Amino acid sequence: MGSLIDATALLRAASFKEDSYVAAALPASDLRALADLRALLATHPDQISIWGVPLNPPPSDAPADERADVVLLKFLRARDFRVRDAHAMVLRCAAWRAEFRADAVVDEDLGFKDLEGVVAYMHGWDRDGRPVCYNAYGVFRDREMYERAFGDGDRLARFLRWRVQVMERGVRALQLRPGGVNAIIQVTDLRDMPKRELRAASNQILSLFQDNYPEMVARKVFVNVPWYFSVLFSMISPFLTERTKSKFVIAREGNVAETLFKFIRPELVPVQYGGLSRASELENGPPKPASEFTIKGGEKVFLEIDGIEAGATITWDLVVGGWDLDYGAEYVPAAEGSYTLCVERTRKVPAAADEPVHNAFTAKEAGKMVLSIDNSGSRKRKVAAYRYFVRKPSV
Repeated sequence: MGSLIDATALLRAASFKEDSYVAAALPASDLRALADLRALLATHPDQISIWGVPLNPPPSDAPADERADVVLLKFLRARDFRVRDAHAMVLRCAAWRAEFRADAVVDEDLGFKDLEGVVAYMHGWDRDGRPVCYNAYGVFRDREMYERAFGDGDRLARFLRWRVQVMERGVRALQLRPGGVNAIIQVTDLRDMPKRELRAASNQILSLFQDNYPEMVARKVFVNVPWYFSVLFSMISPFLTERTKSKFVIAREGNVAETLFKFIRPELVPVQYGGLSRASELENGPPKPASEFTIKGGEKVFLEIDGIEAGATITWDLVVGGWDLDYGAEYVPAAEGSYTLCVERTRKVPAAADEPVHNAFTAKEAGKMVLSIDNSGSRKRKVAAYRYFVRKPSV
């Protein structure tokens, strides 16, 4: 356990704040570097385009494409505003994209449909509107799955291409404009990750993304961190810049939901990470916002959903980070003399619960639903969220 604490302290030593892409907010030295990089790229006879953004368009009376400055600033920041280094990085990236055919990869069928939504996938957005990419490699503990993805050089190359495909989908969701959404959030699940077997693939993915997708990740959150994380980190650390490492956040065991809720609203966090969002829920647009609250250690909380009409059906979702408490639900009719109905008998919800409470009740008479969350047996403060839907009776 000591090694995990050491690694956590190391990664929390510096906190990252995403830089501005608005010209008025940039220091004069950054603006000079940007102008110098533009001038260097203007000397190239061939057009250079990255992520669909022309970086050296021919002289024109048309307004300059503001997206170009956002892209160039990403390369400059990745090289600490060393103009020639950033220029070389732009050229290498453009050459790699041409050779890799990166612009066409999004529409390809690479044979990994069953890994989508499991290994690497885009799901929702954070509190600032950034797309969120989830990564989980525990499935590769299964030898058959591992051989299918990494069994030989051709399979590994196809997997890397698929992983780039997921990244390109994330980039396409960005605005790449000053003041806009210009980076994604990555959440990496380390549970059951076969560290030795995936060492080569992990290093290649890290190197490829750091070289060709600079400043595309605003925050990288690690969840379900195992005890050997410090060993894993020591292996990948040489491939990471200090700026990249400053973006890391560690979610200790039992703190996954609490950590993710700081960056992502509960209704957008997948259920397997302590949220309320299911795989297909976002297909019909943004979900109904959840109400967030905190339960103190030793506290019992009652959530009352009032004003329910006779014949109405109420559906509710509830999740508590780290659970390990008692939960129950009852319906209290408004009319005097009516009996309170037990909807869900009080039960212990274990810490390992991997699904939120989801239930529905049709009221025969007007009243209110009362959800009880009893944390009196714990000293730990816990984050929680709930939402409900009421379908009025049909006439």
